Amino acid sequence: MRPAIYGYMRVVGSDIEDDEARRIKGELADYAQREGFALDQVFTENIRCSESAFYAMLEALKRHEVKDVLVPSLWHFARLPGLQEAMRQHIEQETGARLWVVQGRQQ
Repeated sequence: MRPAIYGYMRVVGSDIEDDEARRIKGELADYAQREGFALDQVFTENIRCSESAFYAMLEALKRHEVKDVLVPSLWHFARLPGLQEAMRQHIEQETGARLWVVQGRQQ
């Protein structure tokens, strides 16, 4: 049985959101399978939801045995490189999870 991995993505724009989200989830699932994981829950940040998907993901990482997170790119955390790195460190230090990035190399 493959270990589970969570996905995280940020979707912006309202008209293409559903198509974009489906496409990105497909990319995450393909990448996870190639790396030996089973994609579990995908936490999706969007402008229409007041609840933070990022913090929901952190709580899920703390409660479950999932120790890996997959993102399409670091841009899905934030646009500023310093904030991207801060969010990466927060995940790793708060939960002990390992971050994987589709666009780029394994982290």
